[in-house]
Order: sequence, then structure tokens, then C-alpha cells
Amino acid sequence: MFTYHLDEETDLNLFEDHHAAELFALIDQNRAYLRKWMAWLDGTQSAADMQSFIRLTRQQFADNNGFQVGIWYRDKLVGVIGFHAIDWANRKTEIGYWLGAEYQGKGLMTRSAAALTDYAFKTLKLNRVGISCAPDNLPSRAIPERLGFTNEGVMRQVEWLYDHFVDHVVFGMLVSEWRVHQPSSKRSVLEIGS
Repeated sequence: MFTYHLDEETDLNLFEDHHAAELFALIDQNRAYLRKWMAWLDGTQSAADMQSFIRLTRQQFADNNGFQVGIWYRDKLVGVIGFHAIDWANRKTEIGYWLGAEYQGKGLMTRSAAALTDYAFKTLKLNRVGISCAPDNLPSRAIPERLGFTNEGVMRQVEWLYDHFVDHVVFGMLVSEWRVHQPSSKRSVLEIGS
């Protein structure tokens, strides 16, 4: 089990099998919006696809190789955030995320990304957290910029997006920098178990 209580309205929770239909509904409602930046949408056509995704994410968590969690706002699933994988030898990871269109502008993703960054440094004892996104994906870019991540440059044509390659801007945060840039908000409640 993984639960991170961000505030009285928002929690990050590890997915369970019964979340498949809710997750698929959120993706399906936001398909046109997400398609501009997410390359995996064509492979997501049913709740059964979400069952497979959830099983993979739970295995990722069990293997101590990161995790994907749902963002629940006012008891409703509104997005996903997680660690793509953890490179334990080099003590680094990368955060990926997406949020339903109607939930943009509430600070949900900024707080969620701050929580995962904090968790990566304080609990997992990692040295580096990265975030990358397309240069024109301004809402996604705003997250690491708000959190004080360093813009480390552009990787050219790094992702195939349906019919064309896209560049990615790479942002990085080191544990030594996080202590300086860490948002001064009240502590969140974190529960981890199996």
C-alpha cells in the first residue's frame, strides 16, 4: 500500500484492480486533450487495458523500481503521477505525470510532484530526480520550473508521437538543491506497506 496525504482534499494512492474502470473513464474523457503529448493513448482502449497497467504498476512497486499512483481530489481520480523507474546504482529517477483537463490550474500537479520529489530524496535516498517534457507543453514545463528544477537542455527528437518525433526539455533536481528549493508547506502524511 502507498498513500500520500497532500491535504484535506487530495491524496496520492497506489492503484488497485477496482480502479481500472475509473482510470479508463478519466483517460477516455480526456483523450483528445492528452493525445497532443501522450504517446500511449492508442494502446488504451478499454478498462481491461487499465487492469494490465495496474498490474504492471503494482509489480513495479513490489520490485522496488518506482511506482505509479492516482491523484484523488475530493475523492475523485483526476490524474496520474509516478516514477518511471529507479536507477539504484546511480541513485536517480524520473517523474512522469498527467492530469485531466478540467483539473488544471489548482496546483494539484505541482503539489504532487513536490511530494514525490521529497519522497525520492528523503525516503528513497536518491541523489537526482528528473522531469522531461516537450518544449511546447507549457503546463507540464511549469511544474519543474515552479519547483526550482534546473533546465538542463533539450534532447532532440527523443520521442515518437504518433506520426512525428518530438524534442524533450530535461529538468533536473539534486538532493543538495532540493534542501534549498523545497516548498515550505505543512508536512504530508505518508503511509507505506505491502
